[in-house]
Amino acid sequence: MQSRFSVVTSIVIAMLIASLDTTIMNTTLPVIVKELGDFKLYAWVFASYMIISTVTSPIYGRLADIYGRKRIFAISVVLFMIGSLLSGWSRSMVQLILFRAIQGIGAGGILPLAVIIAGDLYSVEQRGKIQALFTGMWGLAAVLGPMLGSVLVEYATWRWIFYINIPLGIIVLLLLIRFKEEFKGHKTPVDYWGALIFTISISLLLLVTIVTTNQMMWFIAGLVLLFLFIRFEQKQKDPLIPLSLFKNRTVSAIIINTFLACTALFGTSSYVPLFLQKVAGESIYQSGLVLVGTAIGWMAAAVPAGKWIIRMGGRLPLIIGNASLVLSGIMLLFLNNGTGFWYVFLIMIVQGYAFGLLLTVSIILCQQLVRPEEKGVSTSLQMFARNMGTAIGVTIMGSLLNHGASILIGIQHLFEYGCILSVIAFISALLIQERKKLIM
Repeated sequence: MQSRFSVVTSIVIAMLIASLDTTIMNTTLPVIVKELGDFKLYAWVFASYMIISTVTSPIYGRLADIYGRKRIFAISVVLFMIGSLLSGWSRSMVQLILFRAIQGIGAGGILPLAVIIAGDLYSVEQRGKIQALFTGMWGLAAVLGPMLGSVLVEYATWRWIFYINIPLGIIVLLLLIRFKEEFKGHKTPVDYWGALIFTISISLLLLVTIVTTNQMMWFIAGLVLLFLFIRFEQKQKDPLIPLSLFKNRTVSAIIINTFLACTALFGTSSYVPLFLQKVAGESIYQSGLVLVGTAIGWMAAAVPAGKWIIRMGGRLPLIIGNASLVLSGIMLLFLNNGTGFWYVFLIMIVQGYAFGLLLTVSIILCQQLVRPEEKGVSTSLQMFARNMGTAIGVTIMGSLLNHGASILIGIQHLFEYGCILSVIAFISALLIQERKKLIM
């Protein structure tokens, strides 16, 4: 029991530092750019981290299935620490972008492997509570990130937003020592060529969400390489991503639903604070505090999710989660100049409940509907769909915002898009069929 407590503490702290790294940058990057220069590279500081962490997550899942969870998780934490140290040392924006990519390599393993380890340690009934704990770290990061970033910039230096990850990372590794892993890796050769082709193809596809020129060229190149990756994997005895996994129609349908739901409204947290500041006239603190509503709703759904799956199966909770998402999308359509803080806070609770139920149930099902040696890659693919959907959704929303006649009109347009796509996600949830019994 003590060993389990140490492991859970380890992965929760790891989740916290990975989450903080995202939220703290929103506050401090303008200060960093002022010192390092090259404002035109501003977006790439976020993009390098986001692209690399997204494309590496399925690779980590596969490596965890081969070599075991503990070893690969420890490597990802060390890489994150190295990237943090180098990022704090950066003397130019180009260096910062490169070192943020190294951080992203580490984060690509921390997030899915924390969920995979929890899946190995806890039963289906208990797992929802652990997912809620992970969510609590995101909620805590949403509040602490801007505050901590402001304090470090004012009383120390922005470089400490990266250096602070080093002692926390050491604590994670020390706690991990007590992890007596029972899972034995399924020893097979690593598909390095498949990993390389997959990384390049997805990077090119995600690049479309960042660049403003030659987007079609990058998109077509990414699709061609993705097609080559699929063909290549079909010929491999031990592929990076077992395509046989997609023959499981329930798992495939869940991954598609996750992608659609996240493309629809997971990017809300990026634009609601902007609405509160620029349209509703709320303070920076209030605009950050509203995101706590997401954490409250998420935990309210995630804690009992495991019991609901056992009692009613996975399909009904997914439908309820998607229906709640549609409700939050409809509520967002009524945002206007007179909207107050508490109405938006209520929306975030509803949306947090939606995603808390939807994503927690999805992760549990993707773990329980496959063989033990496929659990890692199945879980990481579900999180990959979440990250891809978020990246694409945030980009589409940003484009709609920029083309609006005013900030309010742009925000209304982007939430109209989100509401429509949430309805499509809901329809995809209705098509999910539970054809396979959960593997307990």
